[in-house]
Amino acid sequence: MKHGIIATFTLALVSLSAQAEDQACGTVRLADPGWSDIAATNALTGAVLGALGYTSKVETLAVPIIYGGMRNGQVDAFLGNWMPAQQAHYDQFVKTGQVTELAQNLVGTEFTLAVPTYVWEGGVKSFADLAKHADQFGKKIYGIGAGAPANQSLQKIIQDNEFGLGSWQLVESSEQAMLSQVGRAVKRDKWVVFLGWTPHPMNVDYPIKYLTGGDKYFGTAGTVNTLTRNGYAEQCPNPARLLTNMKFTLDMENAVMSAARDKGGSYDAAAKAWLKAHPQVLEPWLQGVTTRDGQPGLPAVQQAL
Repeated sequence: MKHGIIATFTLALVSLSAQAEDQACGTVRLADPGWSDIAATNALTGAVLGALGYTSKVETLAVPIIYGGMRNGQVDAFLGNWMPAQQAHYDQFVKTGQVTELAQNLVGTEFTLAVPTYVWEGGVKSFADLAKHADQFGKKIYGIGAGAPANQSLQKIIQDNEFGLGSWQLVESSEQAMLSQVGRAVKRDKWVVFLGWTPHPMNVDYPIKYLTGGDKYFGTAGTVNTLTRNGYAEQCPNPARLLTNMKFTLDMENAVMSAARDKGGSYDAAAKAWLKAHPQVLEPWLQGVTTRDGQPGLPAVQQAL
């Protein structure tokens, strides 16, 4: 009788422990630096998580805060570790074991300075061509939010007078404000140089060209990684398995971003619509993944969508 009571008590403790773990993993805390591509991948992830019975919570934070949040356990995952643009943050947090690299989620990215096509045709095809046309550019480079690794690279270029840009100014602002400036310049055929990248609707919205010669700071074709706080995969293996499985493509992200813009900025609606139209991506994403209550994941997501 005594052993039966102990066994029952032990089972109850195990059950309570499982419930506590499930409760902690029920909300997946994602981060977004305010970039359209990460809004798209977060929305795709959130749609699948929701169909599995999880909740995704997205916090909009500056890149350094995101890494600090993962280190401190306040952010579960970040789908936007652009490499090599974020090499310094990667070295500081991932290589030192403070943050975990879970998987690579995208290949073939480009992230460097860009100009409208008419500027490129006017003779600015590389970083080395910028200084020759300083007056036409107003000696300004338009970047993204303060603290972004790409901005830090541009600040170093200016500080070290690389490419003769020592007297230039980096204008830091949000992605949306930067692209508004580009849009105004393009309408007036003005010269402008700015941070450009793919995937992003800017490649469809504006006729742009990427400058060569900045490989030392921005690399060539890059990748994007999914990072997590340390211990996340051990504590929450099921959502972590989904995050590991999720791979994106340039076309996929560009399509979701363009659709979100057309839908008034609703990334959630655009992501769900894209998944409904491309159900073939779900099988590899959901391999080995269950719903929150342990049922097969693939049919649950297919039915929800």
